[in-house]
Amino acid sequence: MRNILRASSVIALLAGSTAAVSAAEVAADADLEEIIVTGKVLYSDQVNSLKAPTPIIDVPQSLSLYSADEILQRGFTSVAEIINYTPGVNNSQGEGHRDSIVFRGVRSTADFFIDGARDDVQYYRPLYNLEQVEILRGPNALLFGRGGTGGVLNRVTKKGVIEESFTTAQAAVDTFGEFGFQIDSNFDAGERAAFRINAMYESLNNHRDFFDGERIGINPTGKFLLSEATTVDLSYEYIDHERFIDRGIPTGADGRPVEDFEDIVFGDPEVNTTTLKAHLFRAAIQHDFSDNLKANVSAFYGNYDKFYGNFYASSYDQANTPNQVTLDGYEDTTERENLVLSGNLVAEATTGSIGHTIIGGVEYINTSSDQFRFNSFWDTTSDDNEIFTIARPLNLRNGVGVNASGVTATNDFTADLNDDTRVKIDVFSAYIQDQIELADWADLVVGARYDRFDIEVFNLPANDTRTRADDRVSPRFGLILKPQENISIYASYSESFLPRSGEQFANINGTNNQLDPNIFTNLEAGIKWDFAQGLSLTAAIFEIEQSSPQVADNDPETLDVIDSTIEGFEIQLLGQVTERWFISAGYSYLDGEQVNRSGNTGLRPRELPEHMFSVWNNFQVTDRFGVGLGITFQDESFIDNGNTAVLPSYTRFDAAAYYDVSEDIRIQVNVENLTDELYFPNSHATHQATVAPPLNARFAVNARF
Repeated sequence: MRNILRASSVIALLAGSTAAVSAAEVAADADLEEIIVTGKVLYSDQVNSLKAPTPIIDVPQSLSLYSADEILQRGFTSVAEIINYTPGVNNSQGEGHRDSIVFRGVRSTADFFIDGARDDVQYYRPLYNLEQVEILRGPNALLFGRGGTGGVLNRVTKKGVIEESFTTAQAAVDTFGEFGFQIDSNFDAGERAAFRINAMYESLNNHRDFFDGERIGINPTGKFLLSEATTVDLSYEYIDHERFIDRGIPTGADGRPVEDFEDIVFGDPEVNTTTLKAHLFRAAIQHDFSDNLKANVSAFYGNYDKFYGNFYASSYDQANTPNQVTLDGYEDTTERENLVLSGNLVAEATTGSIGHTIIGGVEYINTSSDQFRFNSFWDTTSDDNEIFTIARPLNLRNGVGVNASGVTATNDFTADLNDDTRVKIDVFSAYIQDQIELADWADLVVGARYDRFDIEVFNLPANDTRTRADDRVSPRFGLILKPQENISIYASYSESFLPRSGEQFANINGTNNQLDPNIFTNLEAGIKWDFAQGLSLTAAIFEIEQSSPQVADNDPETLDVIDSTIEGFEIQLLGQVTERWFISAGYSYLDGEQVNRSGNTGLRPRELPEHMFSVWNNFQVTDRFGVGLGITFQDESFIDNGNTAVLPSYTRFDAAAYYDVSEDIRIQVNVENLTDELYFPNSHATHQATVAPPLNARFAVNARF
């Protein structure tokens, strides 16, 4: 079953991937035999997104893959940096304390997975221990259950490698003063076992006043070969993150971020902070019953303790009070435990001349989440809002400041309880999919998933308990035609759903307790073409429709179903143009319109740029020296659903250079925003637009021992 390909084949077959193998690795023929990766086929023993052994060229949807080597060479240190170079997706601000991705126009803070298990707590996810990042577009309930309404991001972690010993390390520092290091060591423990440890430390800094923090991560793992047919992987990860929260700057009378405020932080140096401590346990067992039947069972347990507190600009009237800003704030705590148990069977069979690759599985999720929030409360206003004079810095420290009237204002984060809930969730799922080989040139994908989602929310202040159970069947269909071995033409249909409790389970009160989930459907058609040795092109056109039941205005006993649609087009190019030139390029076009009970509103959904474009070039100048040049463009988009606030379009240039001092040591520099452009890449709300970093460089030394 396990076909191992040389890197030259991998590049050709990773159609739909923005990056899978670094240019340095594929530049010289001498290196090709050394790069042995399972890139053509996404195997179930890797616990990756697709779970079944399907060649990427035969996957009927858009996806992008980033290998550990690509992440290292490109100097990526966050999920957001990867998203910048991925078509069809863009970043949201995440209130300065979490990853937040807009998948094809659908904002998500919870559609994140680690080794296929749900990882839905809000935080910035590290990259230090990853083998691969997988970004799938379109609803994906068949494989992931609820959510995934516009797409999902799955992180595949590094596992132990049997009969190998190696250590790789990186030390890096940038021009803001941020520095960090990470290490990856694999220990050979004989023919039957291997131990591996990945660890990181980062001291955070950037261009904004007061910003600081640190991140610590450590991930020991073990791999055990119990027999030739049975493998066990065990993993424990500890995460300890702390950072300053910066929610950006207000928009002015023209609806655009006020550039004069680019250096002002609208927050409190002592209050604006987030912390996370997490303990993550993962276990996976794979057993091969035969060449045609495999099983894997996995368990994931995550214990998260998350806090964030902040002040932010909630209102600004440039026309009437240009020197004053209104601040709001809150403190929020989440204590969550996730238990995910899943099992899959992958079988290959034939009925006559027709081949089948069947995957079937079950999953159980138990979530316990205690979450509470206190609003700010000012003694001067007896409210959560207070007005301050705009200055650098604001006259505010540790919740005490002088307001715009010259009066000392003191905040109390214990006086106004916003909510205090105890959430319990049980989810049972069963799914089956058959990829049917009708002929050498035609495959049919048919599958469905059943989910039962039970939620109980105890509202402590109201002494009120609400429950709801949703049963959903989510189908998936796909047709793949291969007129030639190197070309696939596909069409697919998929569904997903999101319960009305929301991504973070906070919204089950009022009429939401009565409403069915939002349903998302995806129609997609595309082509994947390996048109030259080492160069691939993929393109897709799609339509995502959201159906939202709402209580009818004229009759509360009935429901109106409101449908909104987002349409788009994506194209990607990946691979070696010449022996020394590697390219990864992507373009997406997105369009949509908000719909309410009265029909089309003429308003565009927020955070939906019409055009996005990115390209990364790597040039191997000599056997030891290489350079890179990247361009990202994001069209203007609306910050709010009322289409009154705008993020202007921007074009950013990035660059890189690296030099191999020896076979085991590389020095590199990655430069962001080469032209030092002032731009605003994302936002959370009308008066919270992110100020992007100016020209900056990151210097790193990579070593292998």
